[in-house]
This record gives sequence, C-alpha cells and structure tokens, in this order.
Amino acid sequence: MTLVEEIRNAQCAKGLTTILAIGTTTLDHCVYWFDYVDYYFRVTKSEHMTKLKKKFNCICEKSMIKKRYIHLTEKMLEDHPNIDACRALSLNIKNNAGAQVLVVCSEITVVVFRGPSKTALDSLVGQALFGDGFATVIIGLDLDLSIEQPLFQLVSTAQTFIPNSQGAIVRNLCEVGLTFHLWPNVPILISHNIGKCLTQAFDPLGISDWNSLFWIAHLDSPAILDVVEAKLNLEKKKLEATRHVLSEYGNMSSACVLFILNEMRNKSLKWKKATIGEGLDWGVLFGFGLGLTIETVVLHSIPTFTN
Repeated sequence: MTLVEEIRNAQCAKGLTTILAIGTTTLDHCVYWFDYVDYYFRVTKSEHMTKLKKKFNCICEKSMIKKRYIHLTEKMLEDHPNIDACRALSLNIKNNAGAQVLVVCSEITVVVFRGPSKTALDSLVGQALFGDGFATVIIGLDLDLSIEQPLFQLVSTAQTFIPNSQGAIVRNLCEVGLTFHLWPNVPILISHNIGKCLTQAFDPLGISDWNSLFWIAHLDSPAILDVVEAKLNLEKKKLEATRHVLSEYGNMSSACVLFILNEMRNKSLKWKKATIGEGLDWGVLFGFGLGLTIETVVLHSIPTFTN
C-alpha cells in the first residue's frame, strides 16, 4: 500500500453516516381533519356549497393526515376577510389614510455560491457581482408631520418588458442551488429602451432633461451603468451614489435601491442640500431584472429639515 493510500484510508470514515441531533417546532394552532371540514366551510362562509363540502371531506379523509399546525386562526380570518375569499386580493396594500407598510428586502447568496466551471461563464459573473444585503423601508400615507419626517414621495410606477429579451437574465432553482444566466448584450438591451421609459414617466411632468433628476439605478453591473450613462449623456455625478454602493457592497438584488436611497439621503444631509435628493426635486428609481424588465419609479424628494 502506498503512502497516499494509507493517508486516504486514515481520512475515510469507517461507519455509516449518522444523524446526531434533530430539532423541530410547530405553531400553537392545531387543526384536526374531522373538525377542519366544518371549520373550513364555516370560516369561508361557504356552508351552502354542500356538494363541494362532501368532496372536501373525502379529500381530507383520503389524505391520511390527522392534524396540522397552521398560522391562520379564526380570529385572523375574521379580521382579514379577503384572505379566505377565493381569488380575492388578500395581500394588496389599501390606499387608506394613515396606513403604513413595512417593506423588507433580504438577500443572501448562499444558494448561488459554487465553484467555477468552464461551461458556465455567466455563473462566474454572478460570483463576482452578488453580495448579501438586508434593508427595510416604511411606506405610509397622510403622515403626521408633527412626529413623522417624510423622505421621498412615490409619484408613479411602471413596468416595461423589453422586446425579444426572453432568457436574457434567468435564474433557475435546481439541485445545485440557484443558477444564474446572463446574456452578454443585456447592457445594450437596457440602453436601447431606457430612454423610452424615461419619456413615458416624465412627459406628464414636462421634464425632458435627464440631468435635472436625481438617480437611483439598480446596480446590476458596471457595464449597465456605463452604457446608460453614455446613452443618456448623463453627468458623471448622476450615478455617484449608485457606483458607491456597488463598490462597497456589490449587487444585493432587491436591497440595492434602498441602500442607494439611504446613501443619497445621508450625503444630502451631510452637505446641507436643499432636498434629500441631492438638492433636486424630482428623481427616478430604476430596477433591472428578470424578464428582461425595467421598473421605473418617479420620486419626489422632500426639503431637508433644519432646526
């Protein structure tokens, strides 16, 4: 036996792979199938659907499930009746006075991390660009200005699907994790369509000078920022906040734009700008993503508050 074989044998385990510990937990709310049929049709106000109820009872009985633990309680369903309405919009944000919504963006790259491959060069691009990031923002209506300080107003939103771009940016969830595929011409596709998005968004406001806006551009890659900057003849300072966040954190997917908004807010306050949008009133937030899609948000900045 060679020395290499001896070392290898010493490293190899002799027994079977063994589970050393298990941890599980459930929610407190438990439902049993023989109660659940009546419960389900009662809370959904569907007791008149007798034939469907009988069929549902057979389904539950054949499922071999005695009980389940679920988050929804009868009290929650009473408080939020749209949740149990089939095909109803139960999670939409209502335009209620004083309403506030907490938006959380949490991105982690564990599922996309893998070694290099000669046959998956676009995966290498992802390994070079993506980073972890977590951000939150509170969105509200009709604020109480005595205790709340607004930052940016969301004026309008639009989504544009770029023609002939199916497959330009693709993420597939498979056994190896989340794979990433990117066409080399994605920056060109975006640059050829971003002008139209700007025109549609700002024509109603009579704005056509893109250098008069503050910019929050989703930082997919430096190449995209470069072609957008060149196509629109933007001043170098317009994408400074975006490039700074890209440099410091990488591409954090959904969290990116919130990092950039925060960077712009902090710099505007530090340099005592008239507004938190680098002293400007109007701005644009762009998101570039799967589809290929361009998300356009028109922003209005708030004057900085001084004591």
